[in-house]
Amino acid sequence: MFPGPSLSAQPSPVVASGGHVSLSCGSHRVGTAHLLKEGGAGPLHSPEARFSQVAGVWQATFLLGPVDSTHGGIYRCYRADTVEHHVWSLPSDPLELQVTGLHREPSLSALPASLLLLGQSLTLRCHCEPSCDRYALTRPEGDTSPQHLAGQPSPDFLLGPVSGSLGGRYRCYGGRQGPYAWSAPSNPLDVLVAGMYRNPSLQAQPGPSVPRGAMVALRCGSEEAMDTFLLHKVDSGAPPQRLRVLGSATAAQATFMLGPVTSAHGGTYRCYGAHSTDPYLLSQPSDPLQLEVSASAPEDHTLENLIRIGVAGLVLLGIGLLLADAWYSHKRTRAAGQQ
Repeated sequence: MFPGPSLSAQPSPVVASGGHVSLSCGSHRVGTAHLLKEGGAGPLHSPEARFSQVAGVWQATFLLGPVDSTHGGIYRCYRADTVEHHVWSLPSDPLELQVTGLHREPSLSALPASLLLLGQSLTLRCHCEPSCDRYALTRPEGDTSPQHLAGQPSPDFLLGPVSGSLGGRYRCYGGRQGPYAWSAPSNPLDVLVAGMYRNPSLQAQPGPSVPRGAMVALRCGSEEAMDTFLLHKVDSGAPPQRLRVLGSATAAQATFMLGPVTSAHGGTYRCYGAHSTDPYLLSQPSDPLQLEVSASAPEDHTLENLIRIGVAGLVLLGIGLLLADAWYSHKRTRAAGQQ
């Protein structure tokens, strides 16, 4: 009988299991608010609420929680007339409440890698164990909850060819046990897009060939004003090291210390420059630097050997003196006997 109210969820319609969520029904007129869940009332504690005026808008709030799998579903709210309680408005637009954390988080990986050049193809794969029947990918801003989980049956999300807009931090969810039940979020995966600025230089001090156990400094320098540098070991599968430096109006440089080095440090390295305001957009890679780790340098035992030779000489001298003394004593004894 009247226009439908609005329905929103705070802080988000995607809520973790055990958490709480507020569903707010808003209207331009006073009355009674009714909250209904598609398929039945379900676990609603307060299906009715009175509107109160907030900043010029009549609003009624429904608190849900601690949330579990039964709270997931589609909700609508209605406004009933103040006098004729059986006369209701049209329904609000549907609000889909999704519950996460109902099973273990999946893993998220990037194919072929999470650091790519502009134009390369990228696939993000969400792996669920045991298997899920749908998957959702999100790129939340900071630690905020996503506003919606759009599921698909395939665990692969094709994002290429890569552009600067694809750089960012991603998470994925796996779903099973109903369309509104999801896993906990995966660990975050940072997608880095290189090729936005000119390449920096990369040098090794004291040199690209170092003995095992030594320290080596890899210096990444840019002729452009950069305040962030990244060092990446090619084909390692590990995320790049990242260093912030003091801002500069012109050139900048960062030093990455490696060591004491082992054979595992050997390999090909590249470095990148970036701005802290866009941490996922990187420069072209530096020219490759091949770091070689040799066996430990032979120790110098000259002094030790000289000491050993000196000690041996003193021992021989002592033995010689004893023998000489014994021989001299024996000669004197024979001489005395003959007299």
